[in-house]
Amino acid sequence: MPYQGNETDTDSGSDLPWFLDIQWLIWLFQNISPYYWAALGVGLCVGLSVIGAAWGMFITGSSLVGAGIREPRITSKNLISIIFCEAVAIYGVIVAIILNTKTDAVSREDANSLATYNSGFAVLGAGLTAGFANLACGLSVGIVGSSAALSDAANSTLFVKILIVEIFASALGLFGVIVGIIMAGNVNFTA
Repeated sequence: MPYQGNETDTDSGSDLPWFLDIQWLIWLFQNISPYYWAALGVGLCVGLSVIGAAWGMFITGSSLVGAGIREPRITSKNLISIIFCEAVAIYGVIVAIILNTKTDAVSREDANSLATYNSGFAVLGAGLTAGFANLACGLSVGIVGSSAALSDAANSTLFVKILIVEIFASALGLFGVIVGIIMAGNVNFTA
């Protein structure tokens, strides 16, 4: 049954937009399948991770090509920054595979149970957490990789020092993977 709204909503004189109506949000979340939320979480995990990796490669690659014109010796050594950015996309794929294996079919009677909704929202939360962490990781690795390429072109002794900072930036993605796996640990669609 479509949401009709409350009579008090129109009489209260509230200036809140329709999407902030709590009753409407409750109706919305109760009437969308938990499998949609789970699939959305898996898709956003991969999508945001790939966007982060691509953005990081764009930032690093443009600086690497620009600085490589002045100092051609840096191109092969600084490809490690591109590899770190690609690892971010792989983190997202790994979490998405784990989340997808947690999604099980349930009977029609259990499709709207509380456990099924909890599992769907848990997969959504895990996918969003890992996806946004990998987006931030890709950006930070790309920025540090860009700095590594430019500083290596200016002074070759700085490469290893900045590479250590890049490893720390890459740890953000691993934190997202770990938190996503922990969040998905209690997912049980069949309960």
